[in-house]
Amino acid sequence: MKLDHAAIGNGRVLALVAPDSSIDWLCLPRFDSPSVFARLLDLERGGNWAILPAEGEVRGNLRYIPNTNVVSTHFEAAGAAWEVIDFAPRIPDGLTMRCPLAIVRLVRPLAGRPLLRVVFDPRPDYARRAPELRENSRGVEVGGFPGLELVTNIPAPHILSGRAFVLDQPLFMMLRLGTRDEPPSIARVQHDLELTVAAWRAWVKNCALPPFASEQVIRSALCLKLHASEDTGAIIAAATTSVPEAIGTPRTWDYRYCWLRDAAFVVESLRYLGHLHEGERFLRFLRDVALAGPLQPVYGIDGERELPEIALDHLAGFRGNGYVRIGNAAYMQQQNDVMGEMILCLDALLNDPRLAHEDSTGYFPLIRRLVEKAIARAPEPDMGIWEFRSMLRPYTFSRAMCWVAMSRGARIARKAGHADLGTMWEAQAAAEQEEILRRGYSTEHRCFTQALDGKFPDASNLLLPTLGLLDAKDPRFLATLDTYAERLVLDGLMLRYRNDDDFGTPTSAFSICTFWWATALAQAGRLKEAITVFERIAGFANPVGLFSEDIDPSTGDLLGNFPQAYTHVGLIQAATTIGSLLEAERGHLLAWS
Repeated sequence: MKLDHAAIGNGRVLALVAPDSSIDWLCLPRFDSPSVFARLLDLERGGNWAILPAEGEVRGNLRYIPNTNVVSTHFEAAGAAWEVIDFAPRIPDGLTMRCPLAIVRLVRPLAGRPLLRVVFDPRPDYARRAPELRENSRGVEVGGFPGLELVTNIPAPHILSGRAFVLDQPLFMMLRLGTRDEPPSIARVQHDLELTVAAWRAWVKNCALPPFASEQVIRSALCLKLHASEDTGAIIAAATTSVPEAIGTPRTWDYRYCWLRDAAFVVESLRYLGHLHEGERFLRFLRDVALAGPLQPVYGIDGERELPEIALDHLAGFRGNGYVRIGNAAYMQQQNDVMGEMILCLDALLNDPRLAHEDSTGYFPLIRRLVEKAIARAPEPDMGIWEFRSMLRPYTFSRAMCWVAMSRGARIARKAGHADLGTMWEAQAAAEQEEILRRGYSTEHRCFTQALDGKFPDASNLLLPTLGLLDAKDPRFLATLDTYAERLVLDGLMLRYRNDDDFGTPTSAFSICTFWWATALAQAGRLKEAITVFERIAGFANPVGLFSEDIDPSTGDLLGNFPQAYTHVGLIQAATTIGSLLEAERGHLLAWS
């Protein structure tokens, strides 16, 4: 199995559709709920939902309808042709969107008389339950999963038996949860499709695009939007769990939760493109979890604090890899960079004049708490941005983000009328910056190192100029770029690090790191090189433009959880940086110039 799927969703559901029409992954009723279809993690036992030829299977031409998260797949077999359109309804409703817990599949004949069959094989609770499928007046009811039913104009016996039927008119199936509304007609389904397409295109029209790689930026923005919960404002890291970073290893994690770090980067990327709704919602989520107790790196979608890791040994795993996990023990870790990312997020959103806050000063106690925690935690070792499980170190990136919290916090304090506090924090920030630059850069190894007084390179340090810790043309950073190109790049892709961690030596390229590399090169004035790096990594997107977490440099295969929000953040950041610098280089500083 390859990660050549498209993702569909509406902020309440998120499903993965394969080119053979199989829905291989869907969790209900939330992104982090147990799976209903998990063929992605077990071809035999996981369960799936597909529309197939009467005999055998066929891969179709899978594509997104332009500027939407609606998928159209064209099939040809035995002299006939048909189309399957997959979407999650996203219906404009005044100033809001109606986003039901539903996936809709519309099947249309294109040529000849296609003879098709339906595979509808839900396996709830990570395939730990085999439900009883029962016919009802609307279609098929999924016994053992209250409220889940397949509403359709295909005769239920055909679905229950897998019997073939001739497609001579448009047919639909709607898998829905928690509603007993009247079953829709084919006309209603087609109307909902039109409204959903229009809603996505209206959202895209409000994107402020860079003049470079604008189509890739649109797809990345649409992908990020799918990761934002309409219900709570939480933003998940990825749709899946346990797709391994490298085949044959236990490097498998559950990413269906809200990492504050990842969410902050998503919010800033969407804000830069002109979308503020997601940031407003996340700000409320952050406020609520902060009031509930000490901040931790990751939460459940509804703010759950405990995410115990459990192994699902009954599932074979992605490509038979095994090591299927749910939950994530990172919730217990100390990750000192989180304070800096939260301050950056709060600063950007509270000071954006497009947002009208009734009482932005009401967030200052949280800001003060974050800054004071950064001051206290900065000298302490932590698990770092890569969430090492047993390697407590004074990581350079973590220290840099603590500096960010102090430096930005000082500016916020002054603006809020706390001049004395601002002066104190500014002094602490200056001392912290000097410490990082003195101990984080190794003259011997000619680079910023993974930890203070260390020797190993680490791609997270490519963000240091973006954070403002030093200029991208500083000789120390230019040397870092050269050293990282020598020591971290494998077959044109950048690894996070190459020193041993808890599980041995990493072999896969973490996709966002190559986008960070492109951004850093552009900032350093190496624009042509930046474009080359960008175009190389952009070429690893799957056929519909989506990225996972990792790439196997030896094969080019996408690995790691999918689709990965962080990677698409990196693409947007690199494209906007390169685009801005290209425009300046060409003298296009004003409209129509």
